Amino acid sequence: MAYDGKVMRRAQLRFEADKLRRAEEFARRREAVYRAEPELQQIELQLRSTISKIIADALRQGSDPQPAIRVIRDENMELQRRRAELLLGLGYPMDYLDDQHACSLCNDSGYHGTRVCSCLQKYYNEEQTKELSQLLDLGSQSFDTFSLDWYSTHVSERLGCSAREQMEQVFETCSNFARRFGKHHDNLLLSGLPGVGKTFLSACIAREVTQRGFSVVYDTAATIFRHMEDAQFRRDEEGDDAVQRFLRCDLLILDDLGTEMHSSFVQSALYRIINDRLLSGKSTVINTNLAPHELGARYSAAILSRIEGQYEVLPCFGDDIRLLKKQR
Repeated sequence: MAYDGKVMRRAQLRFEADKLRRAEEFARRREAVYRAEPELQQIELQLRSTISKIIADALRQGSDPQPAIRVIRDENMELQRRRAELLLGLGYPMDYLDDQHACSLCNDSGYHGTRVCSCLQKYYNEEQTKELSQLLDLGSQSFDTFSLDWYSTHVSERLGCSAREQMEQVFETCSNFARRFGKHHDNLLLSGLPGVGKTFLSACIAREVTQRGFSVVYDTAATIFRHMEDAQFRRDEEGDDAVQRFLRCDLLILDDLGTEMHSSFVQSALYRIINDRLLSGKSTVINTNLAPHELGARYSAAILSRIEGQYEVLPCFGDDIRLLKKQR
């Protein structure tokens, strides 16, 4: 699983800030208890010195350290009993002065072995959702809220089915893509006129895949190609970082392909994205107003070949839902 460095840095900052806040809250709580019962502070100091006593006795030459260690252990047990007695007397639980970790798996380090712990993953997912929400309405766009009611049931003689029947199949393919993500390295091309639900379905996919802990980057073709151009011709560090995000994320959603200014650079940049991500086994979703054969004419036969061979092409059609909503 790949992590977006930009998003992970923000997640780690929040993670560390919350850890510091918990430590400060614990320190305030401990000081309040000490003021209420000074003996507890003395007990805590004695308990902390126990380990150094055990080490000193274990290293003492020429004598058996076990008797001394047993004495220290007994003293320690008595101190803990007295601490519990005082805390209960103040109305606190026995472990009130124990500095407990919020996550027992990683002890608040954020990493469980060599893997990102679920506690830090939660912060990452939240930050990634914020990142995506700047461009997508993840609050209301989900597979549960997608409605086929906007699509006509009239059967087109040319297409042999209705818009609703076609979009039902597209919906099923997109939802299966999201649910199976990580098990299969699939790619989708959603093709159709504006307003037929391509971006909505992309948002549904982004939401589902993000919630499952994968890194998702969504952006328009124009923005992606601009970053790639900045990285190549202007030696722009921010642009280079962005390009690495586009190439390395688990899922890239490239929206509005075909609306950008066309150039030979755009053609080579698109080829690089498609080819590099196919070679590295990374999934991509492309949204475009162009039909597949128009992609070949606008970009290149090599790009069309890779799309037709490695992408599931989903023709989307129907009336412009934005206009339909305005009419109601």
